[in-house]
Amino acid sequence: MTELPEKVEDIEIRLLLEALFLRYHYDFRNYAMASIKRRLRQAREQLGFSTFSAMQESILRDADMLPQLLRFMTVQVSEMFRDPSYFRALRERVVPHLKTYPSLKVWVAGCSTGEELYSLVILFREEGLEERTLFYATDINHDALETAQAGIYPMERIPLFTQNHRQSGGKSSLSDYYQAAYGRASLDKTLRKNVVFSDHSLVTDSVFAEMHLISCRNVLIYFDKALQDRALGLFEDSLARRGFLGLGSKESLRFSSHASAFADFVREEKIYQRSSE
Repeated sequence: MTELPEKVEDIEIRLLLEALFLRYHYDFRNYAMASIKRRLRQAREQLGFSTFSAMQESILRDADMLPQLLRFMTVQVSEMFRDPSYFRALRERVVPHLKTYPSLKVWVAGCSTGEELYSLVILFREEGLEERTLFYATDINHDALETAQAGIYPMERIPLFTQNHRQSGGKSSLSDYYQAAYGRASLDKTLRKNVVFSDHSLVTDSVFAEMHLISCRNVLIYFDKALQDRALGLFEDSLARRGFLGLGSKESLRFSSHASAFADFVREEKIYQRSSE
């Protein structure tokens, strides 16, 4: 397929993003353009459209096309205990502080298909904190949330999950938390007993509870600076005083207008603590 001239393609993409917002209230307009372009080109090719204008026409008139497009627009690449040193730092450095609270709220923002959520629930169970904790798992992709709620993953992914769990300082065997059958691992249903799954957009939605820990990793890298600032402001407003924020390895508060509201807590793992003021 012959590529469209860059300028025309940019116009088409911006019109498509505007249409998505006006029709369905999904706002990707301030996502990093290089990332959006790459994903939309992949969607155009795999969904069989010759132009972004044709894709926009279909999306506007056929609501069934929306979930198909969202699969390309939202990142769904994760693994349990991804970056084990991050979870080890939570276990060794953050958990001792959290144990001083009688009840806790934890928000996994941009939870995708649930791997990070279950990692935190297992960690909290191993550290004796699960019973006093309410977990919020949010994402803008309804299909991803359904996968997270089901808690079923291909067995071929389990060896990596198991290795990560061990390296994170796990105090049990990961096999204690799932049953294997028909090539799939089904996580123990009790891991979901204190979890609230919900649609939530860091772009358009507001604060909904006071949190003691927010983990939002590898989401902000897909936002432009203005949208990163909005999300970080949301986290600042959502965190209890002295609450903790965990970001991805390539993300930072350094150039944000909200940087002064946080202090480095475990700098190398991008774990920050909200100020007490």
